[in-house]
Amino acid sequence: MTDADSSAVVATEAAKKRVAEILRGEADGSWLRVSVSGGGCSGFQYCFDIAPQAEADDLILAQDEARIAVDSVALDFLKGAKIDFVDDLMGSSFRVDNPNATASCGCGSSFAV
Repeated sequence: MTDADSSAVVATEAAKKRVAEILRGEADGSWLRVSVSGGGCSGFQYCFDIAPQAEADDLILAQDEARIAVDSVALDFLKGAKIDFVDDLMGSSFRVDNPNATASCGCGSSFAV
């Protein structure tokens, strides 16, 4: 696991708090792993998965109770991005503020570069 340039992607305190809450209900040592895959209405989509461990080349955003890892392949798409958790009238969800996205869908779960 690498802590390389953690300024490339950041997680807000709200995101870390929510991840810690989610991981309490998962197997010991589980991680929230963030990745990007092809699909969605804008070309790429953010994926948030519970993984048993982080991969050796993942970027580690948080440890301890809020274990967050970013897939190394996703880093090119997520440079400078902020991962947040919001709870508002539209619902609660993880949101990615991605400066690399040239377009995104209305719900914010997919994007184009």
